[in-house]
Amino acid sequence: MDVGTGRALTWPRVAWLTRWWRRRRSSLLEPKAPADPTYSALAKTRRALTAAWRSAGGDGRLRPAFWSGLEDALVASDLGVKISAELVSAVRNGQPGDQTVARALLAEEMVRLLADSDRTLAWSGNGSPRVVMVVGVNGAGKTTTSAKLAHWLASQGRDCLLGAADTHRPAAQRQLATWAERMGVDIVGGEDGADPAAVARDAWTAAKSRGRQVVIIDTAGRLHAKTHLMSQLEKIKRVLTEVAGKVDEVLLVLDASTGQNGVAQAREFCRRVGVTGVVLTKLDGTARGGVAVAVERRLGMPVKLVGTGEGLSDLAVFDAETFVRALLEDGPR
Repeated sequence: MDVGTGRALTWPRVAWLTRWWRRRRSSLLEPKAPADPTYSALAKTRRALTAAWRSAGGDGRLRPAFWSGLEDALVASDLGVKISAELVSAVRNGQPGDQTVARALLAEEMVRLLADSDRTLAWSGNGSPRVVMVVGVNGAGKTTTSAKLAHWLASQGRDCLLGAADTHRPAAQRQLATWAERMGVDIVGGEDGADPAAVARDAWTAAKSRGRQVVIIDTAGRLHAKTHLMSQLEKIKRVLTEVAGKVDEVLLVLDASTGQNGVAQAREFCRRVGVTGVVLTKLDGTARGGVAVAVERRLGMPVKLVGTGEGLSDLAVFDAETFVRALLEDGPR
């Protein structure tokens, strides 16, 4: 008997209700166009999850091997052991009837984990130039990300200036100068080996005098465990705070392929310079895209932007539903 209508649950009606339930549960997983940059960037992670899912339960049934296989797949995508176990437990508690419903429940749980983060980007408004520091370890993609940020802001009608404060790596300054020339964006740098904090101060002063709305400070890569290099980063932030009043954004560029080591990096950078958000890069080259969930869940640090490729325009605002959809949509229907 259907309690809501008083009608008997005939087999046709059971079938209809099952289809309705699957549609409702699968609303987060409606296909995205392949051209979506986040979809494309997460291809390797998505393929790995899909292969593991099908291997664990190819016939669609929810056997014990399916649940253990699903948990292993989530761990392999770098969500972390604890988060993966929590997700699988939550899905099982939802008592899904088959893998289609289980996949939709998993999507809902992942979105829920990411839903409360504040992804606001604090570089709009009038007055003094907004200050954005770009930090991270060597090779994470900071200089390219700084250029992408400038390009993205310019596309939104915001005038910006780049500060090349990676003075210990001439190649980084040349690379940023090349990007700046291509975009028609002003850049302020310094001599090789110059004080990075002084370059940052000069960049802000130039942005102020030229009426620029945002100044983006590209800093040198540094290992999060190197105390003296982290102290140098603290000095840059301190000097910028003195001249500008505050640093509006400290964006940590995190290479997705570093996996759980990225969580340790993020924790130390946050402790030393107060990271306001993460830019996740190189998603297209790894099957470890789940680290975005791990960073937010374990550190409470929002992923604000994702790098989706090598081009200047390959930068996207992080959206939880888009991200989860791109991770899971190729699961079993």
